[in-house]
Amino acid sequence: MAYVLLALAIVSEVTATTALKLSDGFTRVAPSAVVVLGYGISFYLLSICLRTMNVGFVYAIWAGAGIALIALIGVVALGERVDAAGLLGLGLIIAGIVVLNVFSRMGHG
Repeated sequence: MAYVLLALAIVSEVTATTALKLSDGFTRVAPSAVVVLGYGISFYLLSICLRTMNVGFVYAIWAGAGIALIALIGVVALGERVDAAGLLGLGLIIAGIVVLNVFSRMGHG
C-alpha cells in the first residue's frame, strides 16, 4: 500500500508543479489553487509513506520520478526543449530509481 501512496504523492506533486508553471507567478487563480492543493496532498501522502518506509528511499523516488515526469511534461505539453546532456541526466535519474527499487533493500525500515 505504501508504494501506491508514494505513486499518488508523485502524481500530486507533478500536477502541482505543472500548475505552478501555468499559474504565471500566482497571478491566475485556478492553477494557483491546484498548486496549493496538489503540494498539500503530496506532502500528506509522503508523511503516510514515511510511517513504514525509509525517508531517504521515499524522497529519492519522489524527487527523481517527479523530475523525470516534469521534464517529460515540459517537452510534450509545454514545448520545452531538452538537449543530449539533459537526456543523459534524466536517464541517470531514472536508472537511479530502478537501482533503488530493484537492487536496494533501503526502502523499508
